Amino acid sequence: MTLPRALLAMEPRFKDDLFGPDELDRLTRLVDVDPGLVVSDFADVPELAAAEVLVTCWGCPPVDASVLRRAPGLRAVVHVAGTVKSLITDACWERGIAVSSGAATNALPVAEYTVAAILFAGKRVLGIRDLYRTQRRALDWAAHFPSLGNYRRTVGIIGASHIGRRVLDLLRPFDLELLINDPYLDETAAAALGARPVGLDELLAASDVVSVHAPALLETRHLLDARRLGLLSDGATLINTARGSLVDMEALTKELASGRIDAVLDVTEPEILPADSPLYDLPNVLLTPHVAGSVGGELRRLAHSALDELERYTRGLPFAHAVRADTIGRSA
Repeated sequence: MTLPRALLAMEPRFKDDLFGPDELDRLTRLVDVDPGLVVSDFADVPELAAAEVLVTCWGCPPVDASVLRRAPGLRAVVHVAGTVKSLITDACWERGIAVSSGAATNALPVAEYTVAAILFAGKRVLGIRDLYRTQRRALDWAAHFPSLGNYRRTVGIIGASHIGRRVLDLLRPFDLELLINDPYLDETAAAALGARPVGLDELLAASDVVSVHAPALLETRHLLDARRLGLLSDGATLINTARGSLVDMEALTKELASGRIDAVLDVTEPEILPADSPLYDLPNVLLTPHVAGSVGGELRRLAHSALDELERYTRGLPFAHAVRADTIGRSA
């Protein structure tokens, strides 16, 4: 059987993180590919002319009309990462290229991080840590933190994305009231996720913890502005593992500097805050450098998912994680 010809398109440094010996062995059994050839620029790549499948990841340039003219046989793109917005163009949809994304696979570590942050927020871990560090003795922790505990706390999820849905699924075993806000989700669909749909303002005002999982679109920029951040109750925790642009950082910094609310921020705007940003040092802020998604050994999960998709393609089956032209505009 003739294997489909494939080409790896990504920053070369990611190839070894994604594909170990076992993964490379399976890759070369599924497609005709040179594992030593990894391109991050489609210029002067003669192998493009014979490619039927692109296996892409971070650093892949856009697959535009000029690229497609030099790849007459290209039929599929398997992206070993989340969003494909930076590489899939209208020209791809016009040709009918099948596109698969690892967004659903990448949702798991982000959801795990988020659930850990939600549960730690309910236990008031940041505040208790600092007080215990200074006092170094037994205290009546509930007296110092009247809202301590997770039982029947209200958690609000903004966005029923891959990650938002996975978070809701992982929260099912806990005794929490779950709220959801998503303009494309009706009451029946929300109930199936174990949550109650509410307006965004109501969610912000009612929730002890708010977690952001909406896509970064023009209409969602600064979705949480000064007014909406002001709706959060005193002592509430805001978690953002989505995109920094969804929150007005200037307004959020003011709220956090006041000590009125807490935050767990894996993403910010800009992506790396200035060295003098107070968010690095505020005791009510847990700031991490965009590590909630697949990192380290978790990258192999993305590779395994992509290999599963390649196997489906070689068997003539549709992708399990296909990206559709009619929904990409409102996805992350």
